[in-house]
Amino acid sequence: MYHTALIGPSPRISVDHCGDGELVICLHGIGGNKRNWHGNLEVFGTSFHAVAWDARGYGESEDYEGPLEFSSFAHDVARVLDYFETDMAHIIGLSMGGRIAGFFHRLYPKRVKSLVLCDTHLGFEAFTPQERQEFVRLRKEPLLNGKEPKDIAPVVAATLIGDPANTLAFERLVDSMSRLHKESYIKTIESSVNLDHADLFSGVDVPTLVMAGELDTLTTPVMAKRIADKIKNAELVTIPAAGHLVNIEQPEVFNQVVLDFLKRQATDR
Repeated sequence: MYHTALIGPSPRISVDHCGDGELVICLHGIGGNKRNWHGNLEVFGTSFHAVAWDARGYGESEDYEGPLEFSSFAHDVARVLDYFETDMAHIIGLSMGGRIAGFFHRLYPKRVKSLVLCDTHLGFEAFTPQERQEFVRLRKEPLLNGKEPKDIAPVVAATLIGDPANTLAFERLVDSMSRLHKESYIKTIESSVNLDHADLFSGVDVPTLVMAGELDTLTTPVMAKRIADKIKNAELVTIPAAGHLVNIEQPEVFNQVVLDFLKRQATDR
């Protein structure tokens, strides 16, 4: 069973956590929240102190004033480490969470013990203009025209799920997107899409596992390989029968692959 903590100062960050040992922090994607990791958290908690957060402006975390500086997410991760009184952590990031993990390593390299980068990418410069336009159109434009997150959730979820027959994963993703904070979500889209960081992972020098769903059409296995090629000795794994949400679509396979990797990086094995 996990516990919930609210980490200050404002904007306060809500985290769920369980287990003991080296700290593992799970970072959700642009349409997610900490609930996305509830199928993984207790498994990781068997060997580690496992934490899943709601990023600022998401889930049970507080919203914030003004535009979003993407680097603020990385500084918030540092606040989580400070709260749990630890110098280093293993960072698991999915999609946008993987990019946050990369920024955290860039700004706090000595605080990263290992990285797991799931279905992430090298910034929207890696997308064609048409792909970028469609990403924004599906998410931002309807909200600016009066729709609420719950209205766009089924449409966006359908583009992310690898196997449409996986109704449980689809329902979890729809629920996740329905819980978005509209204004904070729009600010995150604007900050994320306009950010160029093609070389974000080039300086990574810690053990890294790069993962992608076999059926992911947003952040494809080809993109995952490009990331792995930038990181010395990175491990690359493709998860069969999964789309963009590998940890939700194939949790048993995901949990086993990630837990095996984390155990190999842990100081106390």
